[in-house]
Amino acid sequence: MDWQAFEVSIKLALLTSLTLLPIGLGLAYLLANSKFFGSVLLEAVITLPLVLPPTVLGYFLLVGLDSTSFFGGLFFSLTGHTLAFSFTGLWFASIIYSLPFAVQPMLRAMETIAPEIREAAWCSGLSKWKTFFKIELPLALPGVLTAMVLSFSHTLGEFGVVLMIGGNIAGETRTLSIAIYDSVLAFESAQAQSMSLILLAIALASIMIVFTFNRSRSRVVRL
Repeated sequence: MDWQAFEVSIKLALLTSLTLLPIGLGLAYLLANSKFFGSVLLEAVITLPLVLPPTVLGYFLLVGLDSTSFFGGLFFSLTGHTLAFSFTGLWFASIIYSLPFAVQPMLRAMETIAPEIREAAWCSGLSKWKTFFKIELPLALPGVLTAMVLSFSHTLGEFGVVLMIGGNIAGETRTLSIAIYDSVLAFESAQAQSMSLILLAIALASIMIVFTFNRSRSRVVRL
């Protein structure tokens, strides 16, 4: 068992899902409540990582994070470090490829909130911010929880983009999915099996948490 790769994977998945929480909420709220020119294009761009092959997405991210690009060069000039083949670059890439897993469940949940509920809250004297935190966010909580679990699980198991952006640097960018691949190539079946079972257990537990929460919440609502 490669515990170093396990630590990198958990750290990356936690940071990515926590970063995507405010980003996903903001984008979901914007798309659910604002009808503007380009909203369909914005949602399509957000959803693009779901249909793009990981190698294609990884290639474009690698080009965008390279020190010769504008963004990568700006980061290098400010910090003296490159984004490509670093944990920071891998974190940024994880935010991009897990973005639709955060936005879509939140967006679907917010779209189910009737406009009359918001209008009633505004008529009661609540500001838009208070309406969001006291009314809309609690109603959308199942979607938010689903988004966080999906973002965490997807980041934990991603392989193609991780390999393209992070490479295979032990203790920094080598995740469990990369370690499993290396173990298979080295015919270390027992190690590959143990790491695969850990990822399977985490994914199963995460999904069960979501189902349990949503079912218990549904029973409370019916009561």
